[in-house]
Amino acid sequence: MHTFINSKGELNVSKEVIILLSAWIVTILILIIFIPKNKLREAIIIFFFKQFITWIVGLAVVQAGLIEYGVRSFPNATKSSFDFEYFIYPALCVIFNLHFPEGKSKLRKFMHFVYFCSFVTLVEVAVERYTDILTYIHWTWYITWITLYITFYLSRKFYIWYFKIKIQ
Repeated sequence: MHTFINSKGELNVSKEVIILLSAWIVTILILIIFIPKNKLREAIIIFFFKQFITWIVGLAVVQAGLIEYGVRSFPNATKSSFDFEYFIYPALCVIFNLHFPEGKSKLRKFMHFVYFCSFVTLVEVAVERYTDILTYIHWTWYITWITLYITFYLSRKFYIWYFKIKIQ
C-alpha cells in the first residue's frame, strides 16, 4: 500500500504519487483554461453534481470489492480515490458539459459522449495496467466506459434542467 505520507511522516515520492500530483496539476490547468469566466457558476454546480454521483458510486464500488485503490491521497479516511471520484472526474464533467455541442447533430452530440468516455477510460486502463494506483478486481474497462456514459448523461440532464437550457 502506497500513500503520500509514510508512517514516519516522510513524503513518499513514487511514480504513482508523481502521476497523481501531475493529474491534479493538469486538471487544474484544464479548468482554468477551458472554463469561461461567465460560466463559473454553472461549472461549480456541474462539479458538485458529478461529485455527488461519483463519490457515492466510488464508495460503493470499493466497498463491494470491485476496484481497489493502492495509492490514495487520504488512505486513513476512505478506501475510495479522493483524487478521481472527488476531483478529476467531476472536473472533466464540467468541461464535458460546458463544451457540449448544443445545436449540432445528434451524431455529433453522441460522439461528444463517446470521445469523453473513451478518453477517460483509456487513461484509467493505462493507470490500472501500469501503476499501483488502481486495480480492477471484478471490474473491466467497459464497465468504466458505461458508468462514465451514464454519469455524464445524468449530469447533462441535470445541467439542462437546473439552468433551464432550451434544447435545440
